Amino acid sequence: MESLFRKHKMLISQVPTDIIRETMNTINWEKQLVAIRGSRGVGKTTLMRQYIKQKYGISAGEALYCVMDSIDFTSHSLLDLAERFHQMGGKHLFLDEVHRYPTWSREIKEIVDLYPDLKITFTGSSLIQILNADADLSRRVLSYTMEGLSFREFLHFYKGIQIKKHSLDEILANYDDICNEVNKLCRPLPLFEEYLRVGYFPFYDGNEEEYYSRIENVINFVVEQELTHFCGVDTANTRKIKALIQFLADTHPFELNISKLSARLELNKQTVLSYINSLGRAELLQLLYSDSKNITRLQKPDKIYLHDPNMFYALGYGDKIGTIRECFFVNQISTSHTVEYGKDKGDFVIDGKITIEVGGKDKTFEQVADMPDSYIMADRMEFAVGKKLPLWLAGMIY
Repeated sequence: MESLFRKHKMLISQVPTDIIRETMNTINWEKQLVAIRGSRGVGKTTLMRQYIKQKYGISAGEALYCVMDSIDFTSHSLLDLAERFHQMGGKHLFLDEVHRYPTWSREIKEIVDLYPDLKITFTGSSLIQILNADADLSRRVLSYTMEGLSFREFLHFYKGIQIKKHSLDEILANYDDICNEVNKLCRPLPLFEEYLRVGYFPFYDGNEEEYYSRIENVINFVVEQELTHFCGVDTANTRKIKALIQFLADTHPFELNISKLSARLELNKQTVLSYINSLGRAELLQLLYSDSKNITRLQKPDKIYLHDPNMFYALGYGDKIGTIRECFFVNQISTSHTVEYGKDKGDFVIDGKITIEVGGKDKTFEQVADMPDSYIMADRMEFAVGKKLPLWLAGMIY
């Protein structure tokens, strides 16, 4: 226990608190059992440590922070830790990367049953299935998903420019006022271009090569470790999955042909679809359907994008600007809305009622003419022109 207390003090003292993401205020930290899930690298660990530092200070006592692949857990169980911590007056246990501890769900369920006054907050991979884990925690846990930085958060995180959040309804109703607000504070176009290259993950330090290398490391870790562990992917096929990601990055979303892709990868169609579905759950891909309410488990998506714009640049496809624009829009809007492929109704349909075309500044209304609740979101625009809005406005939602 003393070893864990020393590590807690060292790790919590090191975390900076000069910039804290607003996600912290959306989490109900006082619930008995809280899960924070998300892709590797989006900042779950930093957020948890920042909360501990603000709420409990640096020293372990009422709170204890543990990294679950620590050597300490090779000789002691999580259940043993919880018992001793509770006996010492501990009130809040923070477990980081809980999926690295094999029996996490069963032991957490037992801890919750034995010590109802002990709060547990844990982080884990996007792929952990709380509902289908060894012990069903779904009725007890309050689960949150943490995203990478929005364009608005990027402006605050890296540029010191603070802009308030605006819902999609506010953006569509008050786009002129919001554009004026942002343009008074900064010139959004060059900053938006920078965001598309290096703004999604909160670990950019000015060196693009190192940033892209870290993104590749995230991709490799998810494919080689998490997909094989959580999704039953054969380790012999991890190279093919990486080839699949590269292929999808280089392919226009309209051109996806599962039969040709399965032949190219020397895998059957159902296996390819299963891998695509797993990559979507792992937040390496964005999968769009024309009817998201009635999709089947192995239904072919109507459109597939890499999960965020920075991945295109990291993998060497920064010239796919049209696809990158659409990827950005889907990435930002899907955090709080249902985004469907529009088929003959424009590029995207939001919440089953709002039609959006995404393109460059010369994009016309031809494809959405006479459609109610239809808009264009276009790149290279600082201000709106009628119902043609700057694309970067989609980055103000969270």
